[in-house]
Amino acid sequence: MWAQNRISMRQYEVTFIVDPVLPNDEIAGAAKNYQEQLAQEGCEIVHVDEMGLRPLAYPIHKRTSGIYYTIEFTSPVHDIIEKLELALRRDERIIRFLTVKLDKYGVKYNKDKRDGLIGKSRKDTERKAVEPEAHSAPIKKKPVPAPIIVEEEE
Repeated sequence: MWAQNRISMRQYEVTFIVDPVLPNDEIAGAAKNYQEQLAQEGCEIVHVDEMGLRPLAYPIHKRTSGIYYTIEFTSPVHDIIEKLELALRRDERIIRFLTVKLDKYGVKYNKDKRDGLIGKSRKDTERKAVEPEAHSAPIKKKPVPAPIIVEEEE
């Protein structure tokens, strides 16, 4: 019975691609529009990531690039996804979209990525681990043997 009274918050992530030929204010307005729609439905916006202009894997509506946005949010209402996806389908500014329900591993991954723990290259982490004195020490070179000069007798 206690499980029925408890409100479970589910975490979602919606990624959508906006048509790049639109003016900048209309592109930003599209993302802001969906953030406001989610807020009106009682959702809490966790993070908004504007990934910018990126090439598409294949042409969509004769476009080879698009402006990517990702909105991560929590929602106590489970039918919000249907309303959100209907609005995304009807919007001509949106080329494609994908909505994903995040499990605990997805939530942790996104949090680690925002904190900068994921996405660094291995070389960057190795470079930070090496002490600066090691790089400032002179490099020892092997001695080069002197050339042998042979004098010919006449």
